[in-house]
Amino acid sequence: MKIGIYGGTFNPPHLGHMSSAQAAVELLELDRLFFIPAAQPPHKELPAHGAEGPDRLAMAALMADGLGERLRRRDCVAALDLELRRAGRSYTCDTLAELHDQYPGDELWLLMGSDMFFTLQHWYEPEKIMALAGIAAFARSEDDSAGALAAHAAHLNSTFGARTRVIELPQITDISSTRLRSLLAEGRGSGYLWPTVYGYILRKGLYGADRDLTTLSDEELRAASYSMIRAKRIPHIRGTEETAVRLAERWGADVERARRAAILHDCTKYLDMEEQKALCAQYGVELDELEQKAVKLLHSKTGACIARQVFGAGDDIYWAIFWHTTGKADMSTLEKVIYLADYMEPTRDFPGVEVLRGLAETDLDAAVLLGLEMSIEDLEDRGMTPHHNTLEARDWLLAHRA
Repeated sequence: MKIGIYGGTFNPPHLGHMSSAQAAVELLELDRLFFIPAAQPPHKELPAHGAEGPDRLAMAALMADGLGERLRRRDCVAALDLELRRAGRSYTCDTLAELHDQYPGDELWLLMGSDMFFTLQHWYEPEKIMALAGIAAFARSEDDSAGALAAHAAHLNSTFGARTRVIELPQITDISSTRLRSLLAEGRGSGYLWPTVYGYILRKGLYGADRDLTTLSDEELRAASYSMIRAKRIPHIRGTEETAVRLAERWGADVERARRAAILHDCTKYLDMEEQKALCAQYGVELDELEQKAVKLLHSKTGACIARQVFGAGDDIYWAIFWHTTGKADMSTLEKVIYLADYMEPTRDFPGVEVLRGLAETDLDAAVLLGLEMSIEDLEDRGMTPHHNTLEARDWLLAHRA
């Protein structure tokens, strides 16, 4: 197995890191790639106003998740806390030795930009580094010379017996982390970041990007919401937003409120049972017997709480998110729109979904009723108990439809 190791402060990780890593995975035919944030790099001090280790690890993990999704290999990219757990300065030779012990017999490749590559011979124990791993270098700016990279690769080969590979990037993101931190403090720079990383920075107020989360633009709200979930969920949320906007326009709901409810509706989807229950307790949400055991029923409730408490959503958005999983009797138009949009957005593929989509354009209540009936039937077929709110929603519509 070939394993790529990409270290750095990642303060913050940006699209230059991401595109370089993608090129390395593809050109070196790597089976795994690890982003490893440094605790304390040997060659420089961490900036006074940068992010702490846990935040840098979290941002690297978001970048890794996005790259895995982009490569359609979700499990091949990860962020490791290996150096953050180790006391003292983060020497690459120690990291490679630890990985060599963990993956004996596998082929390690150390990835680095040209700035690091040209100084590699001066690192701590360079002989050990180049004995443990191949060295893959890529240009970090338009000024980097392919000829100079190749010449230095030859020098390392003749002097240290290094295995080297120069990677030519199809596109170079010419930005330093120092410059990017300055831009973020000025309210700029988002275009250099993977959206979920930018969303994390906004939510945590890192690098001086101390924004009022209750006044985010739609684009900023998407980034913040996406930073709370796995990348594989983003197409569903995008599809739900598109469908909610269309249904709101068709049936007279507030389009912007439908949009923002859809953007936030799954923001707590990946919290575990303990985390879901803790949020419910924090915000005073009482759980019935079924909800105490079924984690899938809780993200709508906790998502609604986060939408209101963190992002300033109004009560109508709160309740639209709160009921989007089970439905309830006598739903508002916005609640119906979000329930249906979540159920039938374009990535959904199940028997009867096209019928449901067609009905949603002609009779909103009939479409909601069909969705409820399909959900109940599916649960019962799988030996599961439908929530009482779903049954009450169905019965209410049966009794009140003309």
